[in-house]
Amino acid sequence: MNPSSIINRIPPVTKNLLAINILIWAVMALFPGVARALDSRLALYYIESQAFMPFQLLTYMFLHSGFTHLFFNMFALWMFGSVIERALGSKRFLLYYISCGFGAALVQEGVFAIMVSKYHHIFTPQEFDLIVNRGLQLIQTGYNYSDPSAGALNALVNGQVVGASGAIYGILLAFGMLFPNQPIYLMFIPVPIKAKWMVLGYGVLELFMGISGTASNVAHWAHLGGMLIGVFMILYWKKRGDFNNRWYF
Repeated sequence: MNPSSIINRIPPVTKNLLAINILIWAVMALFPGVARALDSRLALYYIESQAFMPFQLLTYMFLHSGFTHLFFNMFALWMFGSVIERALGSKRFLLYYISCGFGAALVQEGVFAIMVSKYHHIFTPQEFDLIVNRGLQLIQTGYNYSDPSAGALNALVNGQVVGASGAIYGILLAFGMLFPNQPIYLMFIPVPIKAKWMVLGYGVLELFMGISGTASNVAHWAHLGGMLIGVFMILYWKKRGDFNNRWYF
């Protein structure tokens, strides 16, 4: 199949989201100085970090930590986002995508707040402020404190969250709700799985990994946050009857 025909078949919002994410990644890969500047300004920081800015709740979802991170997010956006955009309409899909990503960031910030709160009991207010204020420069230069508690606190407050995964998990949730019995073929699994079970499995896995701390460098709670916002939005639209009963679940 002609590559141009494949591109032309992608609905407009999905196509533009793909283009923006890929373009930003390419610029950052080619120009390390630009990458550092964008990361320091547009990645999501915890609210108590000196680097936190409110607009990061949106901009973080257009940055990625590497090609693999970008590839899997964009592959899912192309595969499932195209279907969901056609089902919801372009304007509603864009609202849904941004809302899931924004909600994912808020949930992750809330989880960070819970995790950081225990360090307020370990350190005095003066020690806490000193650790996080000096720690920002350490993190940005690739270092951290040797003390385990100070290092863990600094990583929570001054570490970065990037990626479209929260919005992507919202899209997966929408696919599972709109097309629950659609068979999905997953890598390494020889039989198809219904979409509703795939989405449920992803949700349970993310919950387990978030609680257990498995793969702690992954924002599991942001993924769950994107799914949670998606559930509320889809059920709200369904209750309003916005789609004239064009629902598959």
